[in-house]
Amino acid sequence: MDVLSDVLKAVRLTGAIFFERHLHAPWVGESPPSATIASMVMPDAQHVISFHAILSGSCWAGLAGSPESNRRFSAGDIVIYPMGDANVLSSAQGMRGLPDLQEYARPQGRPLPIVTRLHNDGADYCHLICGYFGCDARPFNPLLEALPRMLLRQMSAAAQGWLSSMLRVAAEEAACGSAGSESLLARLAELMFVEVVRQHIAHLPDDSNGWLSGLKHRHVGHALRLIHGQPEKPWTLAELARQVGLSRSVFAERFAHYVGVSPMHYLVRWRMQLAIKHLAVPGTSVAQAGAEVGYESEAAFNRAFKKYVGVPPGSWRRGKSPRNPE
Repeated sequence: MDVLSDVLKAVRLTGAIFFERHLHAPWVGESPPSATIASMVMPDAQHVISFHAILSGSCWAGLAGSPESNRRFSAGDIVIYPMGDANVLSSAQGMRGLPDLQEYARPQGRPLPIVTRLHNDGADYCHLICGYFGCDARPFNPLLEALPRMLLRQMSAAAQGWLSSMLRVAAEEAACGSAGSESLLARLAELMFVEVVRQHIAHLPDDSNGWLSGLKHRHVGHALRLIHGQPEKPWTLAELARQVGLSRSVFAERFAHYVGVSPMHYLVRWRMQLAIKHLAVPGTSVAQAGAEVGYESEAAFNRAFKKYVGVPPGSWRRGKSPRNPE
């Protein structure tokens, strides 16, 4: 079981490349918090994450209002803001700008990306693509909880090669108005996200903790694969500990150290994330959704769902229905 892929599928990761920027210094661009523009850029997403990838040149990237977060951003780098923070890109360190919210309105009658060509007196050239990732944040997204507010990574040489090639194809398709160019860009964005997370995991220190470090740990990673591989199984602490080859006490301590919660707490939270997918399927009853994630009793499923999500499963489904948006 590939736990990271399982989570990305369950939290409904989607992507969109929204802007292509061709810029000459001096320039600055400030992006508002993603929640401010979510309804325009990704109206169907529960949570929106912004990203920027640099194809050539260099610039500065950081959290808006946080000078200490500024980092040099070079060709092949991708910066992601998982919490959706306001952020700034600029040709020189310390510059600020004013976001123009109308800039984020989807163009009518033509596909993304929105292309900008800014020619100033300076000669320093920078080629950027910017966009968004959408995903579920509730009831449980362990990846989102494990990522830093600003994630800057250098893509591998292979990733840079296919990214550049696919961008050229997508740009040609968009320029010709060919069908499917926007979908191609969306898939490309999703591949970029996975590449950055994989790079982040690979560079985590051996002594770090958190869910992502847990994926790499021999025993904790094994337990996570068991839970994600068979979430409906009636797992107990003793059975998970036996499967990974540890005593119950050592396993419970080690799992909590890395993941931040107990194995049983994690199991139930993950079941609730899967349950909302089943509840979204037309014709699926609450009892059926509960059975799919391991609850033989509808009453037990209702209790667990309300405890961890905050409302009963029926109320959750009504709140997500297009007929009854709440």
